[in-house]
Amino acid sequence: MKILFLSDNFPPEVNAPAIRTYEHCARWVQQGADVTVITCQPNFPRGKIYDGYKNKLYQKEIIDGIRVIRVWSFIAPNSGFFKRIVDFLSYAVMAFFVGLFQSCDVIVGTSPQFFTAVAARMLSIFKWKPWVMEVRDLWPESIVAVGALKKSSLAYKFLTKVEHHLYRSADRIIPVTNAFRKYMLDKGIDVDKIKVITNGVDSKKFQAGKKDQVLLKSLGLQDKFVIGYLGTHGMAHALDFVVETATKMNDDNIHFVLQGDGSEKLKLQDKVKSLGLKNLTFLPFVSKDVIRSYISILDVALVNLKKSDTFKTVIPSKIFENACMQKPILLGVEGESKEIIEKYGAGICYEPENRKSLMSAIEKVSRIEVYRQYQSGCINLSADFDRNKLADQMLNIIKTVKDKTRNK
Repeated sequence: MKILFLSDNFPPEVNAPAIRTYEHCARWVQQGADVTVITCQPNFPRGKIYDGYKNKLYQKEIIDGIRVIRVWSFIAPNSGFFKRIVDFLSYAVMAFFVGLFQSCDVIVGTSPQFFTAVAARMLSIFKWKPWVMEVRDLWPESIVAVGALKKSSLAYKFLTKVEHHLYRSADRIIPVTNAFRKYMLDKGIDVDKIKVITNGVDSKKFQAGKKDQVLLKSLGLQDKFVIGYLGTHGMAHALDFVVETATKMNDDNIHFVLQGDGSEKLKLQDKVKSLGLKNLTFLPFVSKDVIRSYISILDVALVNLKKSDTFKTVIPSKIFENACMQKPILLGVEGESKEIIEKYGAGICYEPENRKSLMSAIEKVSRIEVYRQYQSGCINLSADFDRNKLADQMLNIIKTVKDKTRNK
């Protein structure tokens, strides 16, 4: 079976969409599928092309058996609504034209951003092939949630119409949360075409072990209780709230670490500098190959989003990687994510953007008697969200789409 997969993020980028797409596709290749991914040049989150790559019109490479085609796109940082839209559109147009010349049985388009899904839909029309829409975020609802778009705007109304058309036209929809599924059902989408495949973790890559003492010593954190957020520093993540919480901590043994990059990082660094904080350290963006070392130095993993009804529907993928390495989760996300953490006893949940709630959670999780219980919960959680099992489930769904179309 030949699968054509459209995703504007792919390794060496290390954000959740890139890793999910890569790990699924690599697994499908192992299972005998012929997989082609059309993506752009790696540039997330800084909007700068990685060393060793150039923004060429067309470039091919093979990564673990996956045929990867990189197309030209307008490169923009992860900030500024208009520039990002141009970035997304340029990739979608290029992916569509290049996709016309790729042999396939099924087309998969992943969202966000949903212009990728638009390109997949157009390819399905021109190539007379079935298509599967993977939904990792709700557009345009998530844009509204971070304040970049108003529901009263014409843009919102237009994007909502496009969103509904994509849902109706897809042969299968694969959302990453049950809350997304409910959202689609409320929109009148056929229940039989929606199949949930959550995010997960490659347990072989994120095995628990001892802390990286060399890294810990280099940061001067050997005797600290380290609370770490590892990921994108964007508008949705409300990390300014974490900085404000750090200013109120009276325990010198507790130290915050914010690792990664994104549109809000410079503002956050300026704020920490102006406040003269000594209990918070910024760490640079690193490749996926070494991220395990950074997770290893944590005592607790912080997962935080803005307080918004829209974010009640998401499940941040960093939950699974941290849990797999037995790092109890401090979760500032409501909804389905909270249900998972509480079900497995893998950490403590606090009210998003509520400083007193977070401080209380920190005080509780640092107690040794409950810390071990949360680690046990992490083991059980990660076992149930194994990436290979989830990838196999998604491949079976894609096969049914191909077989159903062939038998028409």
